[in-house]
Amino acid sequence: MKADTESQKSEDAGPAVGPRTALVSIIGRPSAGKSTFLNTASGEKISIVSSVPQTTRNAIRGIVNTSLGQLVFVDTPGLHLSEKKLNLRLTKIASDQIAESDAILYIIDSTREHGDEERQIALMASPFKDKLVIAINKTEDVRANAARSHKFVDEMFPDFPRERVIEISAKADHRVNDVLKALYALAPESPHLYPEEFYTDQEVDFRIAEIIREQAMNRLEQELPHAIYVRMEEIRMVSENLMRVRAVLCVERESQKGIVIGKGASMIKQIRRESMRVCRDIFPYNVDIDLQVKVDKNLRQKDAVLNKIIS
Repeated sequence: MKADTESQKSEDAGPAVGPRTALVSIIGRPSAGKSTFLNTASGEKISIVSSVPQTTRNAIRGIVNTSLGQLVFVDTPGLHLSEKKLNLRLTKIASDQIAESDAILYIIDSTREHGDEERQIALMASPFKDKLVIAINKTEDVRANAARSHKFVDEMFPDFPRERVIEISAKADHRVNDVLKALYALAPESPHLYPEEFYTDQEVDFRIAEIIREQAMNRLEQELPHAIYVRMEEIRMVSENLMRVRAVLCVERESQKGIVIGKGASMIKQIRRESMRVCRDIFPYNVDIDLQVKVDKNLRQKDAVLNKIIS
């Protein structure tokens, strides 16, 4: 959904009431499609997309501008039941963001059963149902069971407005505009938070680090589901058309280092090559990445490391 379709979004959204601006939190279980929705709605690659649960660690902003105003989306971490330190920190980020937002988009995966994790998220959102929109996602999937998801919503949110429960496919860009319409209806009249040409407020170094992490996780999801983060060592423009980056992929154990490097350095070369390819599609200059692998023992239990990789 590129920028040249924004006028269509505005026309679909009904008569203008005046410029509106809203900070919108996206919540849902891991891999419910939150990052895919964010990337589709903003028309740009904002958040990493992976089949690995809970790949989103930071509150990532994607911005949608139309004639109605501005929606600033925050992709919160996928929530699930766990007492591990990393998971507790991720849950706190999501909880804080929900309370502070103007609107909440709750994305439900229609291909999965709705168990205890889904109930916990629904309970977290229920006090804020006046500013809530629910999207039943992945309707394009042959495993989808939208009726089951509607039944869950009816159970957890009695008397919730039906017009704010929308069946979508974020992947196929189906009815994403309808979700935007519903969110604009909840947005207060307010000046924009960002200039209209912005589609994210992420810094370049953060975006490159996320791209590297995405490429690593998509290739190593079985071996290293969460035991990895990217540390940026250096980033500099050497010419108008070239940026040089030195980055380190950090793992928890020495045995994991060999997995990331791969036989004959094949894996780390593939991660580096694909990361640079994605960067070329995003930035108006080439990005040359020098990528190394280092061990940071028990990284998920260290506050100093968590502070760096979670904001």
